[in-house]
Amino acid sequence: MLIRSGQVLVALVSPCTYPSSFPAYFPLLLCFLLRYSSFVVLRPTASREVDGPLGFNGGGISASLARRLSELGLQVGLAARDVEKLKPLAEETAAAVFAVDASQPEQVAKLFLDMERQVAEPDIVIYNASSRVAGPLSSVDPAAVEKAIAITTFGAFLAAQQAVKRMEPKGRGAIFFTGASAGMKGFAQSAAFAMGKFGLRGLAQSAARELGPMGIHVAHFNIDGGVRSTRRPDPSGQPDSTLDPDAIAQAYIDVLAQPRNAWSHEIDLRPWTERF
Repeated sequence: MLIRSGQVLVALVSPCTYPSSFPAYFPLLLCFLLRYSSFVVLRPTASREVDGPLGFNGGGISASLARRLSELGLQVGLAARDVEKLKPLAEETAAAVFAVDASQPEQVAKLFLDMERQVAEPDIVIYNASSRVAGPLSSVDPAAVEKAIAITTFGAFLAAQQAVKRMEPKGRGAIFFTGASAGMKGFAQSAAFAMGKFGLRGLAQSAARELGPMGIHVAHFNIDGGVRSTRRPDPSGQPDSTLDPDAIAQAYIDVLAQPRNAWSHEIDLRPWTERF
């Protein structure tokens, strides 16, 4: 049956009626998702601000998440600086679209207010936005480094802060951060990206310890490897050597479905051929 929760129609599905083809955990997922009504993904849209694993133009982790959660009956909100590139995905998933520069506090605050007015308070917030600037320490542009960190780390803080203000009174919610290998080890000539992703991971750890006892699930996903796309297919003769964005999205769903007595916080995702 359908019930109306604020401005959001929520599909209630009995766990006794799930299709037999669904995996064994799916009844739990159906039950769990009844607690949630909407989610928002902050995602990159310009190539110079795209971490390879995230993708844009309808592909990558953000797009797979939007499609999968929409299929499960959640109202979707997508936020990015360039909303034109989100239109095909928004039409496909019936998503609301919001323009935002994630590094600007007033814009992030407005994003959440607009989400409330047009959809509902988000119960799930997934932060995918990031920026990278490569170059030797002696010559990399300080202004570009500052901007990269502002998007990758400060923007994540701003989104989490706005999310917590809404989740804490309800005693539930989920905040997921998309990390990368650079959050585990800093690579040469990639100091800006390493600083940003290390900071993101630190934010996630601190938030998990603070918010977990309040009923808010915080998780950090280390995307350790290249993500498959039309621009980055598996090399010939090396099947499954890149991460399938749909499989990544399913991992997020699996973590979202966890009962609070067995929550994961840090999740590493990598192809079976990836060395680490």
